[in-house]
Amino acid sequence: MGKISIALDGPSAAGKSTLARKAANHFGFIYVDTGALYRCVGLYTLRKNIGSKDEAGVTALLDGIKLEMKYDSMGVQRVILCGEDVTDQIRTPQASKYASDVSAMPSVRAFLLSMQRDMAKMYDVIMDGRDIGTVVLPDAALKVFITADLGTRAKRRYIELQGQGITTTLDEVMQEMAIRDENDSKRETAPLKVADDAVLLDTTYMDLEQSFSTLCGMIAGRFGL
Repeated sequence: MGKISIALDGPSAAGKSTLARKAANHFGFIYVDTGALYRCVGLYTLRKNIGSKDEAGVTALLDGIKLEMKYDSMGVQRVILCGEDVTDQIRTPQASKYASDVSAMPSVRAFLLSMQRDMAKMYDVIMDGRDIGTVVLPDAALKVFITADLGTRAKRRYIELQGQGITTTLDEVMQEMAIRDENDSKRETAPLKVADDAVLLDTTYMDLEQSFSTLCGMIAGRFGL
């Protein structure tokens, strides 16, 4: 049997990253957070004082970006940008906005595509993002589109940001998330959409354990695990 590739797609705060991480740990797969890679490019752009929509400026920066994914002693994925662990810094609202804007650029997506596909060739992976099943791993043996309504997702992200000590309001989070949803769905390059052969998992009325159990059931059933 070849390497197992599982693609999880969906909008912000639907729970896909948390579920992907837990499922990867449960089944002994490698978890690949592709959104973190785009956030790194966004953070690098922000630090270089280049506008988030300045495509020529962002493209010119790409050769200077070195990205690594490492795992700490607890098995938690850490993202390394040019030698610096930026796992926490890439989660701020400003970094999120930059990530959304730069992720729409064909040059950025091409820059990261080979890295993502190479990992799927080397390991059994659960990879989450917005175009995994449609673009990055179109031949993935299992594709799951994880979603939840906007209000539920905004509350989840708001609680997450509060836990990080970031000052914001629920209304601000919801507005930013609505804008990102629209940007991700309408961009010309690799828009967020449900793959034709994807299974839908709506977590609006599920807690984490219910969502996790449902996803694990999908994976176990598909691969006989």
